[in-house]
Amino acid sequence: MMAVAASTDAYGRLFMKLLLVLPFLLASLMAMPSDATATDATHLEIQLERGTVLLQLRPDLAPRHVERIVELADAGFYDGVVFHRVITGFMAQTGDPTGTGRGGSGQKLQAEFSTESFRRGTVGMARAQHPDSADSQFFICFADAPFLNGQYTIFAEVVQGMEHVDEIRAGDPNRNGIVESPDHMVRVRSVGMGANQ
Repeated sequence: MMAVAASTDAYGRLFMKLLLVLPFLLASLMAMPSDATATDATHLEIQLERGTVLLQLRPDLAPRHVERIVELADAGFYDGVVFHRVITGFMAQTGDPTGTGRGGSGQKLQAEFSTESFRRGTVGMARAQHPDSADSQFFICFADAPFLNGQYTIFAEVVQGMEHVDEIRAGDPNRNGIVESPDHMVRVRSVGMGANQ
């Protein structure tokens, strides 16, 4: 009888230890990255007030920028952020949480310039005068802009929803495109898609 009681007691202690460890185990599993991580995200989905825009990410051109933009997007950094500077026939700029054009995430990125051309739908990183001053702000070209080639980092291109980009409220041409009542991005998240999608 004692052997049975001893083994039951041992199982009871083991069960109690498992109960103590289980919350930590579950917390660890929940903290693990989801299936769509910065390394396997292929697209960025931007929900605008008038529709959804899908960007194809270009890690082949700018891997560090893609990784950072995906990280910010998936953290909700871009949700509700306005298009603070929009110049008709040129581009729409966003990514500044202050909406002034002077803000960012606080992490500067080293330039990843390429020989890729700025065309309609190209998405590039906004920056100050220094080449390594890009942070979280980016712009979408309304038209070809070859004068930007080799001077700004390209990290994505619009593959769906360019008609919604075209509808973004334009800024004042006399104030370098500053928008008085700007449109905003409702939600921005990374999306992992297969090659056939």
